[in-house]
Amino acid sequence: MVKSVSLVEVSYQNQLVGKLALAPNRACAFEYNREWISNGFSISPFHLPLKPGVMLARPTPFDGLFGLFNDSLPDGWGRLLVDRWLLNQGVDPSGLSVPDRLSLVGADGMGALCYAPDQNPGIGPILHPLGYYARQVAKVLGEEESAAASTALLEELLKLAGSSGGARPKVLVKIDGEDWLVKFRASVDPENVGEIEYQHSLLAKKAGIMMPETTLFEGKYFGTRRFDRIGDSRILVHSASGLLYASHRMPSLDYTELLKATMALTRDINEVARMFRLMVFNVQIGNKDDHAKNFSFICENASWKLSPAYDLLPSIGFGGQHTTTVNGNGNPTLADCLEVARVTGFPLKRAKEISGEVMEALRDT
Repeated sequence: MVKSVSLVEVSYQNQLVGKLALAPNRACAFEYNREWISNGFSISPFHLPLKPGVMLARPTPFDGLFGLFNDSLPDGWGRLLVDRWLLNQGVDPSGLSVPDRLSLVGADGMGALCYAPDQNPGIGPILHPLGYYARQVAKVLGEEESAAASTALLEELLKLAGSSGGARPKVLVKIDGEDWLVKFRASVDPENVGEIEYQHSLLAKKAGIMMPETTLFEGKYFGTRRFDRIGDSRILVHSASGLLYASHRMPSLDYTELLKATMALTRDINEVARMFRLMVFNVQIGNKDDHAKNFSFICENASWKLSPAYDLLPSIGFGGQHTTTVNGNGNPTLADCLEVARVTGFPLKRAKEISGEVMEALRDT
């Protein structure tokens, strides 16, 4: 049975970072551990500066939660599984607090942060071929599973993907000792969505975009090597949504802001160049589902950089326009991309070189 939690401890690489609790106004309060202040770093530089004292989260857009910790919560498919599993446990999901939900993430969330007490049902091994899970996913999405099979099925899927984000159904599995994320088709996706995403991952690499290793399992299921796991090490990941307090459920960013945030966070013009390249690629392939959670940063040795790219494929977006605008335009051109470079102070000559490289990579597609 899931127990109500009023306070959670936040840890990184077995070190206590701080404690999170609900304030009387239902917003969350966070305080760094004194030892972490002495020896650690800011886990969210824009909104959780490394300093003593209690900090309160904004009420929006994360229902009173700090953006970094919101990144840890399952979203889309993962949230659906968690909530249905809770209902089968006799728990009303709407009554759970933020600390309750973080305790359900426990030590098995995406990224590097761990939460205690840990009420996560635990990660399970992959027991069946991927096709089996694809069929079970379709049952859950269509609500076709029988009441007798429901609890066992939801718990198995939850152990494979309960802490994952994104709308597409997926499982998090170890294959030959390596951590992979494997996606399945959602009801609105074309039948060959896995092949489409795989081919665009290859195009992205050809265009000079840093991507994790990708593959097409069983000829149909898109898989990507997890960049938040390297061997036994866990990597701290912070989405642009959580970093900038930008909702991913509606248009809330412009690439101008993303380039500026990249420079402010990384202090590295090469990382800004990577974000510019990603912008041009998204515009050229028509990836309009470029919302704030589809950009992330990773931290290693207290140093931030842009994460490998992910979720790159043509998509409808928000009302047929890019969810992240380009120079204020939801249907941008290359000229808009170059204007973003000008406004942000990114060297125009380098911007034109990158644009040409992306266009050349996509010339025959």
